[in-house]
Amino acid sequence: MPTKTVAIIFGGKSTEHEVSIRSARNIANAIDTQEFNILLIGIAKDGKWYLKSSKELNTEDVVLANASTQLTLTPGAEEDKIVLCHNQKSIGPIDVVFPIVHGTGGEDGTLQGLLKTLNIAFVGPGVVGSALCIDKEVAKRILNEAGIANCKFLSYHKSERNQITFENSQAHLGIPMYIKPPNLGSSVGISKVKTKQEFDKAIDHAFLFDRKVLIEENIVGREIECAVMGNADVSASPVGEILTIGENHDFYSYDAKYTDASGSVTVIPAEMDEDTQSRIQTIAIKTYKALNCEGMARVDFFLSQKGDIIVNEVNSLPGFTDISMYPKLWGSAGMKYSTLVTKLLHLALERQSEEDEMQTSL
Repeated sequence: MPTKTVAIIFGGKSTEHEVSIRSARNIANAIDTQEFNILLIGIAKDGKWYLKSSKELNTEDVVLANASTQLTLTPGAEEDKIVLCHNQKSIGPIDVVFPIVHGTGGEDGTLQGLLKTLNIAFVGPGVVGSALCIDKEVAKRILNEAGIANCKFLSYHKSERNQITFENSQAHLGIPMYIKPPNLGSSVGISKVKTKQEFDKAIDHAFLFDRKVLIEENIVGREIECAVMGNADVSASPVGEILTIGENHDFYSYDAKYTDASGSVTVIPAEMDEDTQSRIQTIAIKTYKALNCEGMARVDFFLSQKGDIIVNEVNSLPGFTDISMYPKLWGSAGMKYSTLVTKLLHLALERQSEEDEMQTSL
């Protein structure tokens, strides 16, 4: 008989809405129903929350809008924290949330802050860790302060658009270079550019998704990923490699990840000597701690032709789709999908228990 209830929150307003739904399906199927009851909460593109059934989640086209299942939140309530709008009936107590809302509004600290206000345990980094990881510019500045190598970059706000020039960027970073919105994942809005015409088009494209733009140098080397898990006691998985293949993909783009089945392949574990893997794992854990991560994160690297280990970015809510690296990396260490999900839920409950014991008055 299940003793706890987990709510999986998925969807969201970002461009990664569909990826989130794919992740939610896999997580729901992996949860140990001997220990946990499951509630499914979908966030529509307009930001409204809905209670969903497992049947609805597993349909080809998940329709989130349904007035009879729309939800509202009641911060401060002891038990009825999430209720149905039309009759104010509670959906029941929630012990822990597995938030799998990718991108802005989901892994940038806003959803985490809301869950903290509701005093509900949740999987993954807290408010600060989530906010640091989602903003790649801020994360880079923290990593530089911690002495952790990452790609050279330039950053601009949208109000500085007339100061962004191909010539200046080329002088600082060389060509080709990458242009990206710093607050999105899944390679949304990223362009690889070599000419002024491509540069100007890519800058304007990135500003469609964010108020800031990040311009990064190109690193010639291998794309390596490492999964990290834990609160105070942190461990790193074996490392994997992403190989982008095919004539249609010049880098690991959104299409190469999710649209083109032959756009990329993963090699797990990556072919490398034990010393290099150990160094990558050590840097992954150091990066995880520097950015105040808890629960889980995936650290992405470049391994240059000279053997330099360079952090690319940190994903605080990595995907759990069929092709996602985070569960695959732990799987290569012998950890079953269901075991991984259970461990992450337990880490969330453990952190909440510690926070509940903290003194809140003088």
